[in-house]
Amino acid sequence: MSLAVLPIEIPSPTTGVWYLGPLPVRAYAMCILAGIVVAIWMTDRRLATRGGKPGQVLDISAWAVPFGIVGGRIYHLITSPQAYFGEGGQPWNAFKIWEGGLGIWGAIALGALGAYIGCRRQGVSFLDFVDSAAPGILVAQALGRWGNYFNNEVHGGPTDLPWGLRVYQWDQVAGHAVVDANGDPVVLGVFHPTFLYEFVYCLVLAGVLIWLDQRYDFRRGQIFALYIAGYPVGRGVIEFMRTDDANHILGLRVNSWVSVIVFLLGVGLYVWFGRRPDNAEPEPDKRAETGPPEPVTRS
Repeated sequence: MSLAVLPIEIPSPTTGVWYLGPLPVRAYAMCILAGIVVAIWMTDRRLATRGGKPGQVLDISAWAVPFGIVGGRIYHLITSPQAYFGEGGQPWNAFKIWEGGLGIWGAIALGALGAYIGCRRQGVSFLDFVDSAAPGILVAQALGRWGNYFNNEVHGGPTDLPWGLRVYQWDQVAGHAVVDANGDPVVLGVFHPTFLYEFVYCLVLAGVLIWLDQRYDFRRGQIFALYIAGYPVGRGVIEFMRTDDANHILGLRVNSWVSVIVFLLGVGLYVWFGRRPDNAEPEPDKRAETGPPEPVTRS
């Protein structure tokens, strides 16, 4: 007698928004917010080991976070403009960041600009700050990916693996699964949970950066450069697995090309930061060894 093997799959939520009276609470936004809080906490602890003072990270983040959100949204609009500016598009929906989301590359680029402004105002080394922030940014990205889980989006192709993700047909505007005549959510199938793959990869890379930073003596900026080069490696692989709608260039998704470019940029920055003359270790103060000069006695 043979026993039937029951399929094992990861269930998905049937709603991504809840209401506190008239106020909508969106899971996507909560995941991003949780990531920001954890990233600020981690950066604060790491910057303290580089001479940072209490409160500086929060003040710098007051610049970096809004810049990052705007940059992430701009990147999304540039790479996926059809739903907003194409035929039948709704331009005003460009301001609804909970519909379509944010692009990480734009968030990092403009967020870095905001961090630079904040560092200048706080008198903090920008390179020290981004080195401190790199692992926390990865953790924030990892937590943010759970927003895709709650929205039943950004998944891969069909799979029969035990960790396959059940995905429902989704009403993006309403923020919940579409239901059939019986009131049951409409199941599209079981797919690769690419959000989960990226979650795991980001956490592993964050741990590797922390370990490397503690074990080796890097020049300023090199830990951040390793983040810039390291993240696209995993993201590039995951892009080949994703099946959501995306614009293509020469047969490849736009984000795949961007991953290659960012990886090369990260490698270049790592080499450049390592060779910068003004980034070398300062020479020891000779006066600390010989003592102060003898006073001159005039007659």
